[in-house]
Amino acid sequence: MPDNSLRTPSITALSDGAELPNLIDGDIFDNAHFAAARFRLRFALSPTDAETLFQPGAVIEIQSTLGGAPTSLLQGETDTITCDVLNGIVDVEGRDLTARLLDARTQETFSNQTASEIATTLAGRHSLTPDITATSTLAGRYYATEHDRITLGQFSRATTEWDLLTFLAAREGFEVFVTGQTLTFAPPPDTPAVLTLSPDLCISLQLEHALTLARDIEVTVKSWNSRQQNAFTQTARSAARGKRSGPVQRIVVVRPNLAPDDAAQLAKRILTDLSAHERNVHAELPGELSLTPRSQILLTGTGTDFDQIYYVAELDRHFSAAHGFTERLHLKNIPSNASIDTS
Repeated sequence: MPDNSLRTPSITALSDGAELPNLIDGDIFDNAHFAAARFRLRFALSPTDAETLFQPGAVIEIQSTLGGAPTSLLQGETDTITCDVLNGIVDVEGRDLTARLLDARTQETFSNQTASEIATTLAGRHSLTPDITATSTLAGRYYATEHDRITLGQFSRATTEWDLLTFLAAREGFEVFVTGQTLTFAPPPDTPAVLTLSPDLCISLQLEHALTLARDIEVTVKSWNSRQQNAFTQTARSAARGKRSGPVQRIVVVRPNLAPDDAAQLAKRILTDLSAHERNVHAELPGELSLTPRSQILLTGTGTDFDQIYYVAELDRHFSAAHGFTERLHLKNIPSNASIDTS
């Protein structure tokens, strides 16, 4: 993580490789929610200049340096341009190249292709470089016999290519994200790099503990499978850590036509999502160029139970002449493994 030594940060914005003039400040909003990263840039430009410089489909790249070689932080396309005519200010907002998949509707089934083959096909359609780990299961097996799954047939009008990729990634236990012009579809690393954050490195640090989620939590999924003519329940439980009291929080979810294994996985996924909201850390610190939403951070030095490993849920970088280069982090705790009970 960054230290407090003297630095000379700078930011540059380019459109199809050509530097854009008169950049005043900018923000990059990244997240770990299977969504596109967003950016906002502000320029001292006239409306005429804005119409000339920002064309549909042009790739905007944001680079930053801390005194060394520039690092590319985002590549994307512009969504909207707002011109303040009287003050000569132009605000540009857009998303990274995940937007190409988010905006692409699909009705294709891809039943006879594997998840990795589908990802490779979609990457090629949008001029993205595939970084894809091969899989072996045909995609049709994931939803052919389950009425609650995305069937991608002729009546599926609202499904996007990004929805399909995130669905397949969840089934394979993969990560899917776009970095620069590369689409990654691969399993998460076995031993992710862990960075250390302490209060002396922060501009501000806030610790948030949701006590309602600090108790034992039990999630039960109930389902009736019409093919198997059978009803069943699957339950996932997490045990409270430390000195906690209060009744167990019980949550019941009813979903039709699940297989027992899928119901168990759904219960565990809901439990994991809930547990990740128990401890939240909000930090502002001097900007750096290495963190991503897939990074893990070990918080130390608070002398509390908050000293543990977190993942980066949101990462907002801000550049300006007035405030320099800072970043805001929203960290969520990594839940412990839940036990799965079947009844």
